[in-house]
Amino acid sequence: MKAADVTLDMVPAGTLGRISRVHGEGALRRRLLDMGLTPGTSVKVVKLAPMGDPMELELRGYSLTLRRADAANIDFDLMESGHDR
Repeated sequence: MKAADVTLDMVPAGTLGRISRVHGEGALRRRLLDMGLTPGTSVKVVKLAPMGDPMELELRGYSLTLRRADAANIDFDLMESGHDR
């Protein structure tokens, strides 16, 4: 899998990365952007619910819970190390 093929819903807990692009249209895209999920933002996937949905993210100094279906609209670049913030 190439890094360009990764969306936020595909990564396991503990993963660090940056948002590269936000897809979607209308209200969905606007809602994602309003929550701070903008290109260039560093994100850590903190944990997944027992059944895998939703997922808890840490970004911009706060925690956010996001459904995996919404996370599938976010292209994600994996970071090389856990210290790249």
